[in-house]
Amino acid sequence: MQVDATPSLLRLPDGPIAKKQPNEPFYAIWNLLESVADPEIPVVNLREMGILRVVRQTATGLEVVITPTYSGCPAMSQMEDDVVNALSQAGVAARVLTQIAPAWSTDWMTAEGREKLRAYGIAPPHPSGCGTAAANVIQFASKKVAADATMTVLCPQCGSENTTETSHFGSTACKALYRCLSCLEPFDYFKPY
Repeated sequence: MQVDATPSLLRLPDGPIAKKQPNEPFYAIWNLLESVADPEIPVVNLREMGILRVVRQTATGLEVVITPTYSGCPAMSQMEDDVVNALSQAGVAARVLTQIAPAWSTDWMTAEGREKLRAYGIAPPHPSGCGTAAANVIQFASKKVAADATMTVLCPQCGSENTTETSHFGSTACKALYRCLSCLEPFDYFKPY
């Protein structure tokens, strides 16, 4: 496979990474990376989760930049391996760099990814507005905590607003465990960051 060698500046957008268009640099690479699923939530890929940030050509070769959903995410090495394997199967050598600044935000998830989460039974996060450039200011007390206390989490099974948090930690640290008081189904809620 031939790699588009057009240099790409390192710039992390303030929102979700959209699907690339045929005239954009590294279109073929982005298409290959569409097959790399989140190892913990296999119905969404890394781009839809906002984890896949940048593909660029450097003097030492092709680089793919990923940002973890949180610094202690245990799936990062699996994601790196999956990216390298997806590209190497197409004959593309690349290395994966993990970049933690700016910190990942649930605002980087795509609308498509949010809908896939809901269909999978995970309530998608509420938009926090933290993915904007203005939010790249250090906050010592999160305003999101107070906002979350009044937010209604919709049941991904029946759509009811009659839900309650049963544990602040769900199947992973980035999710909370909820229960629908209408259909009685438990479900994960992806916490906004």
